[in-house]
Amino acid sequence: MAASVHIGGYESRARTQSTGCSQRKYAAGQWMCSSTGSSRRNNKLNQCPIPTISKSIEAQEVTSKHTTIMSTEVKVLPFTDKENAALANYVPVYVMLPLGVITSDNELEKPRVLRKQLKKLKKAGVDGVMVDVWWGIIETKPKSYDWIAYRKLFQMVKEEGLRLQAIMSFHQCGGNVGDVVFIPIPQWVRDVGEYDPDIFYTNRKGTRNQEYLSLGVDNLPLFGSRTAVEIYSDYMKSFRKAMSDFLEEGLITDIEVGLGPAGEMRYPSYPETQGWVFPGIGEFQCYDKYLQADFKAAATKAGHPEWELPDDAGEYNDTPDTTQFFGANGTYLTEKGKFFLTWYSNKLIKHGDQILDLANQAFLGCKVKLAAKVSGIHWWYKDDSHAAELTSGYYNLSDRDGYRPLARMLSRHYAILNFTCVEMRDSEQPAEAKSAPEELVQLVISAGWREEIEVACENALNRYDKEAYNQMLKNARPNGINENGPPEHRISALTYLRLGDDLMKSSNLSLFKVFVKKMHADQDFCSNPEDYYKPIVPLERSESEFSIDYILEATEPKEPFPFDDETDMPVGGGFSYWIKALFTKFISMFK
Repeated sequence: MAASVHIGGYESRARTQSTGCSQRKYAAGQWMCSSTGSSRRNNKLNQCPIPTISKSIEAQEVTSKHTTIMSTEVKVLPFTDKENAALANYVPVYVMLPLGVITSDNELEKPRVLRKQLKKLKKAGVDGVMVDVWWGIIETKPKSYDWIAYRKLFQMVKEEGLRLQAIMSFHQCGGNVGDVVFIPIPQWVRDVGEYDPDIFYTNRKGTRNQEYLSLGVDNLPLFGSRTAVEIYSDYMKSFRKAMSDFLEEGLITDIEVGLGPAGEMRYPSYPETQGWVFPGIGEFQCYDKYLQADFKAAATKAGHPEWELPDDAGEYNDTPDTTQFFGANGTYLTEKGKFFLTWYSNKLIKHGDQILDLANQAFLGCKVKLAAKVSGIHWWYKDDSHAAELTSGYYNLSDRDGYRPLARMLSRHYAILNFTCVEMRDSEQPAEAKSAPEELVQLVISAGWREEIEVACENALNRYDKEAYNQMLKNARPNGINENGPPEHRISALTYLRLGDDLMKSSNLSLFKVFVKKMHADQDFCSNPEDYYKPIVPLERSESEFSIDYILEATEPKEPFPFDDETDMPVGGGFSYWIKALFTKFISMFK
């Protein structure tokens, strides 16, 4: 069961057992709902009715100074404690640990240096850290897992008073922007690829990509007696067993499930190892024999056995106008093109849905939140074709929302949508790339909120400047601080890329501390997330499977929620900045 509760202008989604809702602390107040068995989403998702929110004091029972609990409704009183009201705007900050913090030999890299760095992060007010848990390091033999080095790391994080986001990294490290170490997927998996190279994603020319197994083999028992998804499931179950004490203690807050290259739910359409250079459109990655057969079967079922995979979509570094597929009146607008793009993107959605369902089973009952990362493919966003998004698997056009279907799928598993490139501004991008990271961020974040799921964010590139920090602050609270309680919209967390020597430089670290303080809404570090956001509750079983038709209903485009032009809590903002922000706010009131 689920309930949407509006408190102080913020919409919160709460999950409860079928026996009824239990009381849970939220922000500076408390809330409760009661189950009546009503339904929504075409009876696919049961949830409590949306309670009536008012500021009257009429009640049967008062449980806190902020909230009145009634039998079938919630009545929320105004925030009277300014400190608690300000705390409701707090956005936690996590910092990504170095990619090679656990070496390819499964050893903790430079533990003394790392401990000193963690102490500095803690002193800066950081809430926690994120770490890749590399499949290629842990499962060097089938069903044999070595977690010793990661346990040492987790213990260190715990001792330094930080929390942890763990990524189930089923991909190769190396071959993407920012990869400074090389950690391949397990050798015994690559050995299968020696005699069956079609287990890997493949472009039209037949070039294989060993970053991540093709989703075409998700359910084929090609790895001993196991399928790819069974391997992922076994890995996550082993992680839960090995880290049960850390899970029970609340050290681990998020389990981000890797669903593709770089841990992102996408196809490896722009690999630098194969010559891609920004802002090339990339290439479709569905020419392994398994996906080819799948497409042929789908086309035949649709009454078009003559249809083949695209042969006119160009190469990695082409521009849309140089290809027949993405050009003006291109193939992507034809019946055949639309069928292919729907199939291509739907395969990605089903891939994510199936693995997240297994992740939900693996961590059922744990006080953690599942998450999945969606990549910020911002180049060619202003081109009619959105070519780079399409080759990545995001079927997004001006008249079709390619991201809300992803968010809707994630909602089935109570998963967080983690999105990248929140530090970027349009003005920083080369004009020829037709890039629009600001519009893309606004669209994707809005898609998540419309589907009533939490949205978290990351920066895509290493940045240490106030311009990037201010952009992240704006996107974290796109309508600014609410002095009376939770803001109208806010992300659930921001993960900063990345811990390293550059961040530890005194000048960079000094500005970073200011950024963390502003992300915390000028509040001191808060050790209890329930004081500023939703409590982390035991993970419940995923909802019943959503039909693909229901998921695709979310492709109907809607205007994104409005975002302010600038943050109201800038890093390094002077008097002129505040005057500009005030003027912008004043003008927006009359739009």
